[in-house]
Amino acid sequence: MDAAHLEFSKKSGIDLPNAKLAYTIIQSLLQSNEALSDLLVLMAHVLDEDVTKALTETNEWEKYLESKRNLETTKLQIEKFTEELKKMENG
Repeated sequence: MDAAHLEFSKKSGIDLPNAKLAYTIIQSLLQSNEALSDLLVLMAHVLDEDVTKALTETNEWEKYLESKRNLETTKLQIEKFTEELKKMENG
């Protein structure tokens, strides 16, 4: 491990293999979330207007929308994390 890796490891408390593992886990969770969102869109298209309206007026729908908004922040954090991983790999 070179000096840059050691410095990042000291600052972050994580080494490159664990950082890559974390990245893989995060990407898998995001892909799963995206697949679920796509499924919800598809399901919404086959529901009639009254059912769709009733669904979108629930607390669960509001929680879903809030989680989608939160993912925007998460995506920015992942981009930053990815940049740090690249720095660690390139030394």
